[in-house]
Amino acid sequence: MSDNQLKILVIGSGGREHALSWALAKSSRVSKVYVAPGNGGTATAGGKIENVAIGHSKGDFPALVKFAQDNE
Repeated sequence: MSDNQLKILVIGSGGREHALSWALAKSSRVSKVYVAPGNGGTATAGGKIENVAIGHSKGDFPALVKFAQDNE
């Protein structure tokens, strides 16, 4: 992967997050779009988009930070 490739974490589970993830995934500079927790649309989008099973509550913030750091 090139140094210019981006991995992006989108937090949310609605239609806006789905649309944003889809648009981001179209970029050649983006290698992966993680959506936490995501929704049915992002779960079946495939390709560069992947749901992450965290972010369901405000208490998940430390887990989101750890995920972002581990998948830098």
